[in-house]
Amino acid sequence: MRLSPRSLTGQLALLILGAFLVAQVISLWLFAGERGEALQSALRLETADRAAAVVLALETTDPVSHPAVLAAARSHHLELELSPSPLTTTATGLEDVRARLTGGLGAARDIGAEEIGISPRDGQPMTPPVALVWVRDRMLAAGVAPTELRLSIPLQDGSWLNLRARNERPDFRLPPAILGTILLSLVLILVALWLGLRRITGPLRQLALTAEDFGIDGPSPAMPQDGPDEVRALSQALERMQARVAGMVADRTRMLAALGHDLRSPITALRLRAEMVEDDETRERMTTTLEEMQDMVEATLAYARGVSSDQPTEPVDLAALLKDLARDLRETGPAVTLGQIDPVTLPLRRTPMRRALRNLIENAQRYGGAATIALHDLEGVVQITIDDTGPGIPEADLARVFDPFTRLETSRSRETGGIGLGLPIAKAIIEAHGGTVLLENRPEKGLRCRITLPRAAT
Repeated sequence: MRLSPRSLTGQLALLILGAFLVAQVISLWLFAGERGEALQSALRLETADRAAAVVLALETTDPVSHPAVLAAARSHHLELELSPSPLTTTATGLEDVRARLTGGLGAARDIGAEEIGISPRDGQPMTPPVALVWVRDRMLAAGVAPTELRLSIPLQDGSWLNLRARNERPDFRLPPAILGTILLSLVLILVALWLGLRRITGPLRQLALTAEDFGIDGPSPAMPQDGPDEVRALSQALERMQARVAGMVADRTRMLAALGHDLRSPITALRLRAEMVEDDETRERMTTTLEEMQDMVEATLAYARGVSSDQPTEPVDLAALLKDLARDLRETGPAVTLGQIDPVTLPLRRTPMRRALRNLIENAQRYGGAATIALHDLEGVVQITIDDTGPGIPEADLARVFDPFTRLETSRSRETGGIGLGLPIAKAIIEAHGGTVLLENRPEKGLRCRITLPRAAT
């Protein structure tokens, strides 16, 4: 399954993976805070036990040996000294340390105890700005900042034992069991995600491919009916939509065909009446108008027939069809030449497709002065190009010319502009075969009409 960042599968995978990683980071942060606090508490109690032992040793030995006792108790993180005054007189907080010292000494004493944050660089007390004091307090509470425990314990001779115990910020080391659990959870989540998304996106992908085969005529393709309930409901909704669209198109086609057919009779009657007009100029104008109306009716019928399925498909030799059209059209208009013509046979509706290609070639003859036709058998598709040497079309009008009754040629002459249904008829016929038609200006000069038909045309 391809996990593209833009696909539904990729987005869900990234979302779930991101949520999992965020949850693990939060869990590790909480674990680190609890672990740091536990280590800090343990170090405090260990320091209290060592301080009680040193006090007892000092009080039971000769003063001459006091320096040796202090030297033996010192370490890299622990400093001890005898002083006539206390280092700290703080009498609140650190109740666990005070209780441990009282228990070790066997009697209550006026013990000073405090814990301050220190700079990791020089070991001096941290004195942040007032606005950042809360940050320091949060770091101290979480055990992620270096601290210094200060104890002042009175001795029986009136002197004080001052003790400084530095607690460096503990290195964060993830236990192998936790790391293994995280990796195992990640693998299980990804496997479950892959299986779940495959069950969802597989039918969705098949549904998208099937929807590409929708046409305005012909039988509706079989929609996938497996997958979750929502996918099956979507398949059924698309089937109903396709049936409604096909029905509306069929109704429109029948209406246009009936309208065009019914208009023939009054036009014919008017033509007969026009022949009885004695004034030659008036009779000629009426006849010209009636001919324009007749052309519009015939074009409307052709447009209606172009999107209908009244003709079955049959194998059509496209190369022979294009050669016949070129031979016929060059006899009645500007030159039509043939370029590369590959042998291609496709299942097509012969008459509508011939009408579509004829309209496009005549358009190149009329506005481009000449037409050059090529047929290419490409991978999976067949491509027909019709090139002319005319002035081309403004880029903004390339798509608009396929709208019904659109004419870029502004004169109202039927000889120069037609009625604006030739290209729409061709486009409707080609799209009914599952193909596409595109107009583009050529860099050298002129216009290119590019027709693409699938190998399995409908």
